[in-house]
Amino acid sequence: MARGALPATLFIFYFCTTTMIHTYCVIIFLRLLSLTGASESGIVGGKVTKPHSRPYMASLQFEGQHSCGGMLIREDFVLTAAHCKQPRQMTVVLGAHDISKKEESQQRIEVAEYHKHPKFTGEFDYDIMLLKLKNKAKLTKYVKAIGLPKKDGKIPANINCTVAGWGTTGANKPSSNVLKETTERIQFNNECKHIWIQYFNSEHMVCTKVDKKLGGICQGDSGGPLICNSKAQGITAFTLKDDCSNPKYPHVFTKVNFFLPWIKKVMQGLGNVA
Repeated sequence: MARGALPATLFIFYFCTTTMIHTYCVIIFLRLLSLTGASESGIVGGKVTKPHSRPYMASLQFEGQHSCGGMLIREDFVLTAAHCKQPRQMTVVLGAHDISKKEESQQRIEVAEYHKHPKFTGEFDYDIMLLKLKNKAKLTKYVKAIGLPKKDGKIPANINCTVAGWGTTGANKPSSNVLKETTERIQFNNECKHIWIQYFNSEHMVCTKVDKKLGGICQGDSGGPLICNSKAQGITAFTLKDDCSNPKYPHVFTKVNFFLPWIKKVMQGLGNVA
């Protein structure tokens, strides 16, 4: 998605102090932006993934340029973030490690239908979308679907999960054409709510602690998976704009298990097309 394609949201703090005569208030604006999938950014830190060790990973592209991540959950469906949709034809690239090359393992399939969650308004909540592929993916050792969690499954705090994506390795650094990954630890919901306030919905979202040494998601990893115990527990949603590795601000993901009934409904052919 092009840089600046989504408007920033203001996070406002008021600080007041009183003197003998006047009370002074300072307003501080923190700009937030849900991850736009911009091709200039991606996993910060981390390491290069072993080629094709994550066969469910999808690169969502417009006119040959990577924009967002996603995950194959059935031969004909990719799960991603709703804010990754653009008014252009999207192509899903499966079986890729180096997206700058036309690897023999790659399968390029156009999207036939876009199923954004009906309650998604373009803001932070309900940021989930299913892509119906024009043709079924051919399952190989390079292309495989990932399993979804149980509807009532818990995601305990302090467990380590993995994230992966394509893009730059940090601000003003060159992009990585190869898939990168790192580890992020699940944060307690109350801690996320305390930081993100109205932007965090503990029923629909899960968040992770930011470790500067390990790195993590950044703009450009939108729609990619948060994998815990070999299951897709989250979809990359948002972080602090311009400083995605700030340890004070947890990374936020759409919680997959909450949306399982909707996912199954769409894949049964009962969902509305966006």
